[in-house]
Amino acid sequence: MKDSEVIKKLRKENEEFKKLEDDHRKLDEYLDEMSKKKYLTAEEEMEKKTLQKKKLHYKDKMAQLIKEGRQSA
Repeated sequence: MKDSEVIKKLRKENEEFKKLEDDHRKLDEYLDEMSKKKYLTAEEEMEKKTLQKKKLHYKDKMAQLIKEGRQSA
């Protein structure tokens, strides 16, 4: 099964995947807004780094679910 097919199936059947994907998208949009600022305070820089790590964690978890979905197909 192709990854795109696995992702479609996960979007329909897996609540965890849907939540991870939604949270990942929201973080991406928020980080996009942050990057448009000319200057970030030290606190904003720390928040940005934390959010980037969280976004990567979500992406890793989604990749793991896709891998598991591929193996069970």
